[in-house]
Amino acid sequence: MRIRQALVSDALDIAKVQVNSWKTTYKGIVPSSYLNQMTFERRQPKWEELIRKTPVFVAENKSGEIVGFANGGNERTGTYPGYPGELYAIYLLQEYQRMGVGQELWKNVVDVLRQNGMDALLVWVLKDNPSRFFYESLGAEEIDQKEIEIGGKRLIEVAYGW
Repeated sequence: MRIRQALVSDALDIAKVQVNSWKTTYKGIVPSSYLNQMTFERRQPKWEELIRKTPVFVAENKSGEIVGFANGGNERTGTYPGYPGELYAIYLLQEYQRMGVGQELWKNVVDVLRQNGMDALLVWVLKDNPSRFFYESLGAEEIDQKEIEIGGKRLIEVAYGW
């Protein structure tokens, strides 16, 4: 597995990982009507913009296919002064989960945030997402919860901090 910084030309492949992993990870959690309307083509321009603005890392398999990504930057709400950094997203295709790839992606984002003076960070994750235990395994502790709405469904999101 190879981890590298994303290029703008990777945006479509990152969008594919995001959409496909949402459809497997959030099945039964997020309404299927919301998941079904997600498309690679809609997500691609958003990833092109994000790659230009934030550190984005991708994981490539031996064939050079992008199978995961992570990105982060400044904490977005400004309401957690003890946590200047934020892991915005980390997603892997289902068949590459539980292989240490997520941990390597996380480390790359953390290293960049530390280089930018952010010695603490948080991440938001749906409470019903079983992948949230990944963050706990990395030493994160729950610091807050809030209610959000996705596709007309009310869900609880948990903030974990390091």
